[in-house]
Amino acid sequence: MTTTTNKAITIAIGLGRSGIAAAKYLNAKGQNVLIFEESKKESFQQLSRELTKEGIKVKLGMPMQFSSFKPWLNQLQSVVTSPGIPWDHPTLNQLRNQGISIEAEISLAWENLKNIPWVGVTGTNGKTTVTHMLNHVLKKCLISSNIGGNVGKAACELALEFKIYPETIPKWLIVELSSYQIESAPNISPRIGIWTTLTPDHLDRHGSIENYFEIKRSLIANSSIRIYNGNDKYLESHRPILPKGIWINTNTFHSNNTKYDYWISKNGKLTEKGKELFDTSILNLPGNHNLQNLLLVTAAARKIGLSPHNIEAAISDFKGIEHRLEKIGAIKNIEVFNDSKSTNFDSVEIALKAINKKTILIAGGQLKKGNSKNWIKEIHLNTCAIILFGESRYDLKKIIEISSFKGKIFTFQTLDKAVTKSVNLGIELKAKSILFSPGCASFDQYNNFEERGIHFKSLIKEYST
Repeated sequence: MTTTTNKAITIAIGLGRSGIAAAKYLNAKGQNVLIFEESKKESFQQLSRELTKEGIKVKLGMPMQFSSFKPWLNQLQSVVTSPGIPWDHPTLNQLRNQGISIEAEISLAWENLKNIPWVGVTGTNGKTTVTHMLNHVLKKCLISSNIGGNVGKAACELALEFKIYPETIPKWLIVELSSYQIESAPNISPRIGIWTTLTPDHLDRHGSIENYFEIKRSLIANSSIRIYNGNDKYLESHRPILPKGIWINTNTFHSNNTKYDYWISKNGKLTEKGKELFDTSILNLPGNHNLQNLLLVTAAARKIGLSPHNIEAAISDFKGIEHRLEKIGAIKNIEVFNDSKSTNFDSVEIALKAINKKTILIAGGQLKKGNSKNWIKEIHLNTCAIILFGESRYDLKKIIEISSFKGKIFTFQTLDKAVTKSVNLGIELKAKSILFSPGCASFDQYNNFEERGIHFKSLIKEYST
């Protein structure tokens, strides 16, 4: 970004994590920053007062319209966007036509953090677990690392932290990157790029799975070292058009295999090009999808330079992450799992496969576009009852009923009533588990999936033994 004058201003959009992080970073560099926020809710008013004390002005009730920016056009040097704003939003295009520079928060961070090697992790599902698992492995091996982006701290928050405390600059940054972030930041070029999975998601924004694929592909193409999940059907089928890289697959292969670089042998050993490294039983997380995550992390850790012995020791005490198939207790011998990070049909399918027990599923929220076929299949195989809540409860009920599901289905507006019913029903049906895996976005009733998961855990705590 160009040097500002006293009058030049930068507008950051939104009082979310990214908008605030960008504003604070630019403010610390001496730039004149203004935040636009569409909402006027009370919590934002308090936040606005706090930011004003730091020298950052906030304008509440500013819709994402060109008219909101007009009074500042003569002073406006640039606009920094948050991931929630489509990169081709009509207002952004109008600003571009006025000669205003548009930059994404993640792109701004990259320009100030690119001297640190990045591991860029993307995919539809699995990216958060891979990000945390790799960070855990590096730290256990005494290699300083930090996580950010779509999980943990916003990238600009890290940039500000390292600017103030340069002694905290790590050797590696592990950055989870969503399709929203990638499409607005073509300049990001990670040292290592990891692609976990690709299933239909965010199609209301990207239009088609082909567009969604191309966005993800651009990040991997820009990476120096590329690591792919060969268990993913879409990635595997598009292998001929993907840039060359390292491929993993949990299936067993003979020692003369040349198609994959990492796999699991018949006796359960994680194998690197025919050489067995360690036993996969050290992983304390359920499901084949977590074995895929383990292979992806091992491939990255090996490229970073870690020995198999050190990777094995680190993985053995990795406990997983909050809100992702997190076992939170038991009620009358019924295991309870919090999978609030599940925001699409495919992630619920994965969770049901991993538990593979007589399960009561709690699902619902703000429905996304996607194919429910495999979701329905796993419901028939592994559930004994369904509890639906939130905005999508009736739409989901219709989908399930059309499939001739023989179990019981109940609908509730709020999660507290859904949890009460799931507990009572679980005891009645002698269920093996209660799985909270919404398969929907949280924004109908919560600010994010974390808030939703915390609420679920607080409700379950009243019943846990």
